[in-house]
Amino acid sequence: MNKALPPVWPIYRRLLGYTGRYRWFLCAALIGMIVEAAAGYGFVRLMDPLVNRGFVKPEPYMATFLPLAIIGLFVMRSLATFVSDYGMARTGRSVVRDLREQILSKYLNLPSSHFDAEATPVMVSRLNFDTEQVAQASSDALKTIVADSLTIVAMVLLMLQMSVKVTLALVVIAPLIGLIVSFVGKRYRRISSGIQDGMGKMAQSAEQSLAAQQDVKIHGAQAMETSRYARLANRILGLNMKVETTRALASGTVQFLAAFALAAIVWVATREALVGNLNAGQFVTLMTSMMAIIPSLRRITSIQTQISRGVAAAERLFGVLDAPEEPDRGTRSISRAKGELVFDHVSLSYPGHDRQVLSDISFTARPGTVTAIVGRSGSGKTSLVRLVPRFYEPTAGTVTLDGVPLDDYRLADLRRQIALVGQKVMLFDDTIATNIAYGATADPDKLHAAAVAANAWEFIERLPARMQTTIGENGA
Repeated sequence: MNKALPPVWPIYRRLLGYTGRYRWFLCAALIGMIVEAAAGYGFVRLMDPLVNRGFVKPEPYMATFLPLAIIGLFVMRSLATFVSDYGMARTGRSVVRDLREQILSKYLNLPSSHFDAEATPVMVSRLNFDTEQVAQASSDALKTIVADSLTIVAMVLLMLQMSVKVTLALVVIAPLIGLIVSFVGKRYRRISSGIQDGMGKMAQSAEQSLAAQQDVKIHGAQAMETSRYARLANRILGLNMKVETTRALASGTVQFLAAFALAAIVWVATREALVGNLNAGQFVTLMTSMMAIIPSLRRITSIQTQISRGVAAAERLFGVLDAPEEPDRGTRSISRAKGELVFDHVSLSYPGHDRQVLSDISFTARPGTVTAIVGRSGSGKTSLVRLVPRFYEPTAGTVTLDGVPLDDYRLADLRRQIALVGQKVMLFDDTIATNIAYGATADPDKLHAAAVAANAWEFIERLPARMQTTIGENGA
């Protein structure tokens, strides 16, 4: 059974809420789109005098007026297009930047259990791929919907001026097109969710095989890893083809319905012309208006792909933003701990697992002494250490620092008391100085002292920029 999808509008409305900071760009874009539609209206409106007063009953001044009017309208439309495109692009890219900053900040404040449940490449996919889909939904798709809707409204108003009876032929296809757009939107959205999940899994598969490339080579598993990635890529291909098939069928159906409406307009128009209610100029205006409406209808139907992908991506991103952050209920501050650490009957089970990783552990690590935690691989040594900075909370028992339970301390104050040297040394793609003083500011003397103490100054001083030398990820 397919999982029920939440309503689209609340998600899209929340997404549009991010554009509020850029309302002046949006206003400029909207004005540009209105001017675009007005220029299109003006051009099609010229068809009547062009035919009736330029050819049927020629008037000399029309030979000068009409070309100048056409040039003026298209200059106005070109400027309006630039304003609307720039305004929407600036809004969309700014929303993406804001979302990326918020998502990364949120990830860095989520509990460690979240990182156990969601692979890093999937999170990176959200930051890169999902936000890009949001950009298309909040700028490109929105511009298409608004601009083409304004064009349709302008053309329908013009057709009503020419002939109400002829224009009523459009009423036949309006409900059918609405049904197609609704069906296509729901189908696109369901498929888009699968595509975005698959993109995360593809990124995870690639990251695992590339990060473990030496293990892959030593075991001769290149073909197996390539096959695993290919299966995921083929699934994405299949889903994308479903999207393209739906889009092509919907677009073709809309064009057929539009052609049916066009035929109805011609039939009604010729009847009106026979009784003298429609002249040649009015007929050409009606036909030109309809020909302007058809591509707008096709684009509005096709743009459902981008909207559905954007809404599905926004739903995933909002799921991250709405996730609870790691708890920080402590109110007690601490500037410098004495260092007595006590584990009192501590047990630990990871979320979603019944098996205890630690069971009834008790010991005291006193200040000025070295406490070694030894045991077999997988016996829980790392899990025990993770309790000290409160990456995880014990399921039973308490851990105290200087006689105070760890969760009574403010989280930031507690972690400032801890120097963590993990099994894997992490170097960030930044300067040596930033890596040494990571998370804090330090004056040059302290940086130099730290480098000397770590036996690193000997090679640092040989570098051209010394402490300001930029190193690659993991020191590459």
